[in-house]
Amino acid sequence: MAAGFFGGVHPAYSKEMASGSPIRKMPVPESLVVQLHQNLGAPPEPVIKRGDEVKRGQLIAKAAGFVSANVHSPVSGKVKSIGMYPSPVGSEGEAAAIIPDQQQEWAEGAGDQSDLSDIKKKDIPELIKEAGIVGMGGAAFPTHVKLMPPENKNIDILIINGAECEPFLTADHRLMLENGSEILEGARLFARAIEAEDIVVAIENNKPDAIEKMRELARGTDIRVEGMDVIYPQGAEKQLIFSLTGRKVPAGGLPMDVGALVQNVGTCYAAFQAASRNIPLIERVVTVTGSGVREPGNVLVPIGTRFGDVIDFCGGMREETVKLISGGPMMGVAQYSLEASVTKGTSGILLLGMDEVEQFENRACIRCGRCLEACPMRLNPSALSIFAERIEYDRTEEYNVMDCIECGCCAYVCPSRRPMVHHFRKAKAEIRKKARG
Repeated sequence: MAAGFFGGVHPAYSKEMASGSPIRKMPVPESLVVQLHQNLGAPPEPVIKRGDEVKRGQLIAKAAGFVSANVHSPVSGKVKSIGMYPSPVGSEGEAAAIIPDQQQEWAEGAGDQSDLSDIKKKDIPELIKEAGIVGMGGAAFPTHVKLMPPENKNIDILIINGAECEPFLTADHRLMLENGSEILEGARLFARAIEAEDIVVAIENNKPDAIEKMRELARGTDIRVEGMDVIYPQGAEKQLIFSLTGRKVPAGGLPMDVGALVQNVGTCYAAFQAASRNIPLIERVVTVTGSGVREPGNVLVPIGTRFGDVIDFCGGMREETVKLISGGPMMGVAQYSLEASVTKGTSGILLLGMDEVEQFENRACIRCGRCLEACPMRLNPSALSIFAERIEYDRTEEYNVMDCIECGCCAYVCPSRRPMVHHFRKAKAEIRKKARG
């Protein structure tokens, strides 16, 4: 195995709060709010209207372009309204409010059993597209796009990402322990689609039980399981590829440029569900954790369930809670409302108390260089942050801000507590806006 990647940090992982809690299935709530744009790329187009009756697994928003993803109803019931509702990305998004019924009937064909060996290689990307599957590690990039590389891009290694390096989060950990065989079947499906010769499951060494379980399941097969150094952000695509293979994805490039494809373990499980039972991506495992929740754990949640309902299922929120985050503390997004609902990319709901929260400030950079040592992309976060503050977005582009993976390592080590990631997100948004004219 190649040496570890440059940079990175060692935050307190705090995974013990939920790692020992088996996945619990949450009952269907009294109402759901299903965001219609849950993917990186073009928003899908609604195919339902207020007052429509929908079935479980029925298409409610259709992909609008190649880099887009279908959205399906997680329940059977009636569409109460379509409008703007709080989204976990930190703003409002168009969503369908659905009132479930008592029957919870499947849409036609959904839930039907299939034999994975009967699925032809050429049909796999379309199957994944129809199921609305996206990357479930947080990026929510449409998975079918990754399975259709240009003809001149030969992919020889498929990496199944079970690193789960984000502190507090344990959803992938529990999924490997409880549904490991299904994850491996989904991985084989992806490997068949891209004709990858090598399949590797990568898991950080702080999950020894998951490593042991996956190795036991993979024994006698062509799949190998690798234990990875515990360092954040080990689970980032480019860092994981380098750690495993020594291949360096070029600036502005993609994993396919070095013959690699990375898929999250949750994405593999979703692919298995779609291929074996014709079930689209309508639910996911979410870690609900932190000192602010009474019963931390891992919950299988219908997509569209409000954060407040998920927290209530986990015993409710403690009075001393002062911050709610969608995701983990390094890359998650702080929430302003309990009305935000779970999406395909919601890996965790984190509740923190006052003594666990630090406020970032726009204090002056002291040029200490710690952020340069921590940045896994070998950027100059100090300079980028200063340029962004000065609204010199052209300079941030010259300094490769678009290569920033927003991992938060720079802000984590900054003694001046500068909100660097916020600076970079703003700069990237302005650069994209300029590119669109």
